[in-house]
Amino acid sequence: MGIGIIIIFHNNEYDINKYLLSKQIKKTQNIKFCLVNNCSKDKTDQILKEIKEDCGSTVSIVNVKKKGSEASAKRAGARYMINQFELKHLGYIHIKSIDLTNDGFYNLIKNISDYQKEILEYNIENLKKKEIRKMKYQSLFSVIENIKRMQSKSQFSNIVFKLK
Repeated sequence: MGIGIIIIFHNNEYDINKYLLSKQIKKTQNIKFCLVNNCSKDKTDQILKEIKEDCGSTVSIVNVKKKGSEASAKRAGARYMINQFELKHLGYIHIKSIDLTNDGFYNLIKNISDYQKEILEYNIENLKKKEIRKMKYQSLFSVIENIKRMQSKSQFSNIVFKLK
């Protein structure tokens, strides 16, 4: 399918359970992950490197050296993913938008894996409804926003994760 997910981190050293995240990513099929470290001042970058080592080619890391906006971190991840892989769909997640207690983030990754077909179909429907000028990031979508819309339409009531 050619699916990529960009996950943006900033100073999340104490929020990331690298063992649980690695385990969940390894279970995920047909998805490439790009972990973007948006100029963290803590050990987030080291934790992300350990996750990459554990998960291999499924995970890539982009280190943004100068703190920018979340949008610029998202664009950095998108540029990397587009240049490195042939992806038809590219989604993103800002880690700060997720409740990281009670394994919410890991449940989200599991749900993305389990329901990737439905998420993509929903995204394709939305793209067809909008008139978007052709550009590289045309299919870049917010995974969280798509899931929230799907839940509101009762298409996705069994997904389990919490937003902040």
